[in-house]
Amino acid sequence: MKQNRMNRRDFMKTAGLGSVTAFGSGILPSEAVSAINDTEPMKITKIDAVRFKGKGWMWVRIHTNNGIIGVGETYPDLNAHIGALEDIAPLIIGKDPRDIDRIWQDVFFRIAGWGWGGSDMRILDAINIAQWDILGKASGLPVYRLLGGKTRKKVRVENTYVSSSMNINGWALETDTPKIINFLLDRGIKGIKIYPYSSTARLSGDQYGTYISAAEIEICLDYVKRIRDTAGYDMDIGLDLSSRWNLPCALRIAESLEPYRIMWLEDVFLQDNMQSYAVLARETSIPICVSERLTTSYQFREMLEAKAVDIVMYDVCWCGGISEAKKITDMADTYYIPTAPHTWGGPILWLASIHTATATKNLFVMESCYRLYTERFPKFIYNVPVPEDGYVTAPETPGLGLEIRPEIFKNGEATVVPIVEI
Repeated sequence: MKQNRMNRRDFMKTAGLGSVTAFGSGILPSEAVSAINDTEPMKITKIDAVRFKGKGWMWVRIHTNNGIIGVGETYPDLNAHIGALEDIAPLIIGKDPRDIDRIWQDVFFRIAGWGWGGSDMRILDAINIAQWDILGKASGLPVYRLLGGKTRKKVRVENTYVSSSMNINGWALETDTPKIINFLLDRGIKGIKIYPYSSTARLSGDQYGTYISAAEIEICLDYVKRIRDTAGYDMDIGLDLSSRWNLPCALRIAESLEPYRIMWLEDVFLQDNMQSYAVLARETSIPICVSERLTTSYQFREMLEAKAVDIVMYDVCWCGGISEAKKITDMADTYYIPTAPHTWGGPILWLASIHTATATKNLFVMESCYRLYTERFPKFIYNVPVPEDGYVTAPETPGLGLEIRPEIFKNGEATVVPIVEI
């Protein structure tokens, strides 16, 4: 019997895990074997924040006793988030950051007693992302491997076009639709999200989302028509309504869009009444997408139970972190409903979303923005994943695969805010 036994080290050697040094091989490197065999406890010794000049996101860094540093992110409202981190950090200092679910529950049930949401919840998201980064670095594996591995080799993206600040080559959607659409198609990107109805709601004076005229409907439809005239049905069109409308207006808008086979109508109402979303979902054939504004799998469960959604959108920096994002996607999958990550933050959200989407069975498409991954993010990290032929792939390096540019701490772009240390 003894000769049939195999100890752990022998098993790892037999499996080819004993002396591998390449992170990209898909199996454990030698550094990971050492980390696994090391049973010494890990603990959080310092937490700080990183703020950025003129940017809407912030980072949370979790330092450990063995030198591993995990980095998470959230956005916006930075002053409020710093205050929330000062309150929450003492709850986790000294704990083992690899106990991801335990720390999530401890923090969540503390802040839930105050009426959970807002900055408290978004700091928990950043902490959770940093913990997954630490776990990946400690094990020598990319985060997507720890989430269950690849369900796909690459992640399909759409391009969000919010305003002139996010334009491409100085082109405006109002006047340069063919240039923008063909530019994206040439790069294999076959989906675009636009916001004409949000502008209409803001410009309607006292009506503000309670009335839309036939003329205003035609103005908004013009954006859709120009895209269709340029690309036919080769370009999917998502319409984000920024939660500015009531149910009668939403029904009129949806009816006018029916002939154009729209990819989705996103965040038509505020997220506080899923019954209204359920009515809209029943009355239109256009897929209803909701919502990066929801927080935790508990709120997403209520939405799914109400039959109020056709495509589930979540934001890893707002929904509860990577842990909750994976739970939300798996729960949506039990309803045969696809998911679409929202990525309108900084470079860590971009990386965390790619890892989560890579390990997601029911991915529909992931948000991206050409200006962000080509111009903004490279100022802060070296290895920005850039879509190729309409798809983006997760880094194969440990954790999130984040490679921070050290000069951002010297040139004034980034400022470290100490929070707590032992």
